[in-house]
This record gives sequence, C-alpha cells and structure tokens, in this order.
Amino acid sequence: MAYALTNALADRRMAGLGTPVLLVAVLAMMTLPMPPWMLDLMFTFNITLSLVVLLVAVYTRRPLDFAAFPTVLLVATLLRLALNVASTRVVLLNGHTGPGAAGNVIESFGAVVVGGSYAVGLVVFAILVIINFVVVTKGAGRISEVSARFTLDAMPGKQMAIDADLNAGLLTQDEARERRAEVAREADFYGAMDGASKFVRGDAVAGILILLINILGGLAIGMGQHGLDLATATRFYALLTIGDGLVAQIPSLLLSTSAAIMVTRQNAAQDMGAQMVSQLFSNPKVLLVSAGVLTLLGIIPGMPHVAFLMLAAVAGAGGWLVQQRQEQVAAAAEKTASTEEAPAAPVLKELSWEDVNPVDPIGLEVGYRLIPLVDQAQDGKLMSRIKGVRKKLSQELGFLIPSVHIRDNLELSPTGYRISLMGVPAAEAEVFPDKELAINPGQVFGPLEGVPTKDPAFGLEAYWIDPGKREQAQTLGYTVVDASTVIATHLSQILQDNAAQLMGHEEAEQLIKRLSQAAPKLAEELVPEKLPLSVLVKVLQNLLAEKVPVRDIRTIAETLAEYAGKSQDPDVLTQYVRMALGRLICQTILPGASELPVATLEADLEQILQQTVKMGDDAALEPQLAARLQRSLQEFVQQREVQGQPAILLVAPQLRPMLSRFARFAAPGLHVLSFHEVPESKQVRIVATIGQ
Repeated sequence: MAYALTNALADRRMAGLGTPVLLVAVLAMMTLPMPPWMLDLMFTFNITLSLVVLLVAVYTRRPLDFAAFPTVLLVATLLRLALNVASTRVVLLNGHTGPGAAGNVIESFGAVVVGGSYAVGLVVFAILVIINFVVVTKGAGRISEVSARFTLDAMPGKQMAIDADLNAGLLTQDEARERRAEVAREADFYGAMDGASKFVRGDAVAGILILLINILGGLAIGMGQHGLDLATATRFYALLTIGDGLVAQIPSLLLSTSAAIMVTRQNAAQDMGAQMVSQLFSNPKVLLVSAGVLTLLGIIPGMPHVAFLMLAAVAGAGGWLVQQRQEQVAAAAEKTASTEEAPAAPVLKELSWEDVNPVDPIGLEVGYRLIPLVDQAQDGKLMSRIKGVRKKLSQELGFLIPSVHIRDNLELSPTGYRISLMGVPAAEAEVFPDKELAINPGQVFGPLEGVPTKDPAFGLEAYWIDPGKREQAQTLGYTVVDASTVIATHLSQILQDNAAQLMGHEEAEQLIKRLSQAAPKLAEELVPEKLPLSVLVKVLQNLLAEKVPVRDIRTIAETLAEYAGKSQDPDVLTQYVRMALGRLICQTILPGASELPVATLEADLEQILQQTVKMGDDAALEPQLAARLQRSLQEFVQQREVQGQPAILLVAPQLRPMLSRFARFAAPGLHVLSFHEVPESKQVRIVATIGQ
C-alpha cells in the first residue's frame, strides 16, 4: 500500500513536468547544435503534434472543451521556430556536403515532395505560404477579433439572464455559479484566441524571412568559404532550404487550419463531422439537384464524361438514400403516433399552478444602457447599493424587506428604469450612467451648467453634470451623487412610502416566530388564541402606513394581547398600539428632543370635526371645509420645512384616525398625533393653530 501511494505521488509530480521540459528543449534547440538524426526526430514530432492538434479540434464537441488550444498553439509555434533555428544552423554549417547534410526529413521534402527541383520547390512553398498567410490565417484572425468583441459585449446580458433565472428559481446557486464561470471561461477563451491568431500570422512571415536568409546565407557561405561554384551551391542550399521551409510550413498550415476550425465552430455539443453531415446532407433536394447539374455537364461534348457522370451517380444515390431514410423516419413517427393516439392526445398538457408565474414583491427594470450598473463584472455598484438599502430599511422598519428582482426591459428607454411593487409600476424615471446628478438641497451659491432635471426621489431641482464638474458643484453647495445612488435612493423612498404593501402574512408569522424565542408564552397566547393572524397583519400594515416602525414587536404583542378581549377591530387596536408606542413615535419624528413643537386645531374647527366623527364611518368632510383645511395644513407643512423642523399636528384621540387618513394624501409630511401618544417626559410647545 505504501509502495502504491509512493508511485501515485511520483506520478502526480511527473504529470506537471511535460510542458516545462518541452519549453526547456525549445530553448536548447535555439542555442545548442543538434545532430541531423535528432532534427529528423524533432521534425517528425512537430508534424505529429500538429496532426494531433488538428484532429482534436475536429472532434472537439464544443470550443471550450479544448480551452488549452491557445497555449498549445503558442508552444507548437515556439517549437517550430526553434526547429527552424536549429535546422538553419545545420544547413549553413554542413550544407556544402550535399542534400543530406540536415537529415533525412529535410532531404526527403526537398527531393521527393518537389521532385528535386528547387524552382518547383519555391513555387510550392510560395503557394503554401499564400494559403496559410492570406487565406486561412487572415480569415481566422478576423473571426477571432469579431468573436472576442461580441463575446465580451454579450457578457452583461448573459450575466443578467443568469441572475434573472436565479431570482425566478429556475437555477440553484451552484448551477448559477457554474454558468457564470462558463461565461467567464468563454470570454477568456475567445480573447486568448484573438491573441493566439497573431502567433500563426507571425509564424508565416517568419517562414518567408527564414527562407530568404537561408538561401542568401547558404550561397554566400558555400561560395565564399567552401569554394563551391554557383550552380552547385544553388543546388545544395536551395534544396536544403526549400525542404526545411516545406517541413515547417506543413505543420504551420495544419495549426492554422486548427485555429480556423476552433473560431468558426458554434458552441454546440456536437463535433465538426456530425455538424457537417447533419447540416450539409439533411436536405435530399440539394444532392438531387447537384446530381442533375453534374449530369448535364457530363453529357456536354469535350467534357470529362467519366468523372462528371460518376460523381452525378454518387450524388443522386446519396440524395435518394437520404430521402428514403427521412420517409422511413416520418412513417415510423406517424405509426407511433397512430398506435399511441389515445395516450398521445394530451400533448397539450393540462395547465397547473407551475404555469402561473408568481408576482415579484419588488421589481426593478432597467434599460440596456443601465445594465453595466447592475453587472458586478463591470464594477456595477447598484447591486450592493440595493442590498444596503434593504438592510437599512429592514433594521429601521422591523421586518425583512423582500429581495429586489432586477431584469432588463427593452421596452424602456435605454437610460430609463421602472420600480414596481406587487407587479404594478410604482415609479419610473431616467438616469445617465456616464454623468452625475447635482441636487439643489435648497441653498446654493451660484448657477451650474448641466442638463436640468428633477431628483426622482424627492422632486428637488437638479442637474446632470459631467464627472469632472463634481468638485465645482460641491463647492457651490450642490449634493452630487452617481446614477447608482440616484436609483437606490429612489427605490428606498418608494419602499418607505409603501412599506405597508410589503407586510404580509409571511412577514407577520416570521415576527411571531422571532417573538417566541424571547417571549414564547406571549407569542403562544396572542396568535391564534386571542387574535387571528389576519388581524395582526392589518394592525401592522396600519402602523407602517403611518410611518410607525414595527421593530418593537414585543410591545405591540403585549398591547394587542391586553385589548384583544375588548375589540377585534384592527383600527381600534391600532390606536391602542400607537398609544403604547408613543415614546418610539415621538423619537422617530424628532430624535433626542425634550420639547415637541406642535400645531393644534381651533376650537370651532375641532367641534365641527367632532360632530363629523360622531356621524359614523360613512361621514365625510364638507368639500369647501376639506379644501380650506387642506390649504391650511399644506401651508403649515411648508413653513416647518423652511425652518427645517417636522410638521406635527396634535389632536384629540377621536379625531386622529380621520385626520391621519386625510393628511396622508392632502398634506404629505404631516405627522398627526393624539394627546395620549405624547409621553409624559415630552413638553408640548404650540407653534401654530390650524383654523378654517
């Protein structure tokens, strides 16, 4: 067992030595002289390596399955260039001895492949270089550039699609992580292929230069140092140089073809042979029409009848076989459908609840130009800002704010976004990701050049400015924020204003579960023994609608448990809870203040409102009185805003519910308190009186 473990560790250590040894051998071939027999061995290995790479590229099912191809291409190119250097050294040193001076491989390519004629060899070499450099390498390089650019441009959309599937529950966290990694690998692969294509192109140029250097250098050395005549020197060195060039260009052409195959492949799980057969010969009409055209060409006098008619017969037979096979498949499918007609009838399966997409509690849709703001791969900060908003509101309001489902929407303007609650649009605005928003907080010290607009969250005067003018705007007194902060602030304001819609049975049940950990008897006694969960939900929604946080769930539960026996009306119970939470309410409105500046109602107005309340729930304010009251409340709110103080209206407990509902729409920003909600530790100071 110890011996097996030792062998396994040794194999693991040796497994990573292949590439370093090959690179060291490449450097050695460039610097150290090599005997001809070793050159033969290395040239044969080079051709074998190129052929293996080509076959792997052909049989690879997806480009990413051969992700090491750019590195293999670099190593193979370095190996071939090192062999060129080594063979050049041998040719120039020993070329005067004859065509076999550089080994049998170079001699065979120089004598057998091109018939021993250096003129023919030059032409064949030039054709191979043109095919490699002008056709294959140039086309593959262009495809690599386009693929790399399109892949990088498509990354944000793919990441958004993965996030959307994850939020929709179609993917697990592990599946989403794996798909994100695959998208990143795809971008890295095509980016590397874009650079690797330059290796192949440079190698073709190097082959031409090495050929010229070998011929000119060989003629100079043979005639100048070894006393050969021009004809002999030309015959020796030209054949050796051409053989050397051909033995290098053929592997180069194989690798160029491999690179072209890799970048032209679609990212489908199918090898190239299967793709070509399935797509070229899937339609029998193509083969039958081709057979007809070849037959017409074959019967023309003077044409090679045997070749054309033979290929016409092959194409016609192939088309007939494909057609017969398709008819057999169609007949078998029809027979299967007829025999299984009864069970196959419900092809349109019955609808189920899985076909109904649930409504997202909170949704954010963005235009395509805003996608980088939510893409963390492009340093998008909106996701982290939204997470911070959810955390802050959850701590302030006392319950967990649901996740924000983000998706792109091509129907929106490119720079527009839309916030929706329970599937219903709640707000829509537009931001510019390459600019910043300078907001006028109420007092600035000069004009600012920019695109005028309104702050989406609070409706303040603002300007879209270039990032370079940020310091200037801040010096003038403007508050400057980026586009991500604008959207996050707008979302925060919408969630605060509509917190009651986000409170449901699930959230209320979670609050009771948390309460049961600290006060299990209280939680067990409250729901469902004294109060149904639906009434608790309605009370919590009433509190949130009036901007009262529900984080003190213990006080809320104790109050409800105390008064549940007297009333089950959510509105009545809400008033009792507000009285118990008076200290929290006043602290939320005016933190740390011992004095509470309030407005009160004039005696005659209060008497009229008291009579209206006594008439019952169906009673409403007289229209003219409502208009005057609204105007007075709005003026009071504006005055307090100018002074930087909250607007508080202190009324009798019987009037508070009605005036709170009235002020919620007539005078936003007005806090309506009853006398019973002001704690004894607070001193009340009357700053205004509201009349008719």
